[in-house]
Amino acid sequence: MDYKWQLFIRLGIAGILASFFELLYTIFRPLTLYPSYFILSLFYDATLVGNRIITNEYFLNFVDACIAGSAYFLLALLILLTDKITFRKRVYMFFLGSLMILSFNIFRIEVLFYILLNYSSNIFQSVHILFWKFLSTLYVFLTWLFLINIFQIKAIPAYSDYKRILRMSR
Repeated sequence: MDYKWQLFIRLGIAGILASFFELLYTIFRPLTLYPSYFILSLFYDATLVGNRIITNEYFLNFVDACIAGSAYFLLALLILLTDKITFRKRVYMFFLGSLMILSFNIFRIEVLFYILLNYSSNIFQSVHILFWKFLSTLYVFLTWLFLINIFQIKAIPAYSDYKRILRMSR
């Protein structure tokens, strides 16, 4: 396929994904909420009501930020905006990266539940902010590095396309 069409399709998919951003939450909300609830219910008396997990002492409401939709979106953008990756490899990269993000997110939620139920809400808030503001972003970056290493990607998102377009225009 001609490079210009390939780039146009990749940018189009990125645009469609941005337009249907809520779809990521629709997909990943149950994939995050149900395993988190299941694991917590193995150790504590917990009830799932809608997007809320309730224990004897606390209720935790799962808002969109808990689902990490922006992490999946960032991963998809990095994959879509990187040149010289086959469609099949892009799909594998997204599924593996999403599985890694989902696993980390469930682990994060379980750690936060443990801290809340066994320590204090002040410690919970501090650790929650640490995860949210720092560790989650770092984890997405490390996931990307892992994926480009495993799939042997040499291109740089957006920059490689820019360089290629400059060469073609000369």
